[in-house]
Amino acid sequence: MTEEGFPFILPPEDEEPSAEGITFQVESTNFELADPESTIDWIASVIQRENCRLLVLNYVFCSDDYLHRINLEYLDHDTLTDIITFPYADPPVIHGDIFISIDRIRDNADSLQTEFTDELHRVMIHGVLHLCGYGDKSPAEKKLMTQKEDEALSLIR
Repeated sequence: MTEEGFPFILPPEDEEPSAEGITFQVESTNFELADPESTIDWIASVIQRENCRLLVLNYVFCSDDYLHRINLEYLDHDTLTDIITFPYADPPVIHGDIFISIDRIRDNADSLQTEFTDELHRVMIHGVLHLCGYGDKSPAEKKLMTQKEDEALSLIR
């Protein structure tokens, strides 16, 4: 266990950020991320811009049912959601799992009349921003979160 109480070894602070710690998995859905290498580079660049250090970031793309079970089991919420983020470290260290329902992304993109990929990227970076320390409970936090999402999305478009 480290001084900070984390059960893992942190990379040296002067080490350049690496995208090697970002992984994508698929559970209970038929989905393939388009251009994962560019997506990884984009996520790593946003983490660096936020002055955070990437340790491990796992994305799990899944179905509504899969994410609903996680929501019930771990958060005791009986609702569908598009994303659940589990942080395993405090900012500025990025170590966490981000579960994303592909079903919710499709439905949200349809209802918002936006492209699936745009909505997916927004939700993906929303989880990263939570791991960077941004909240979205109050109106002021929501406004800042949306601004940060928009800034990040401008880097990938």
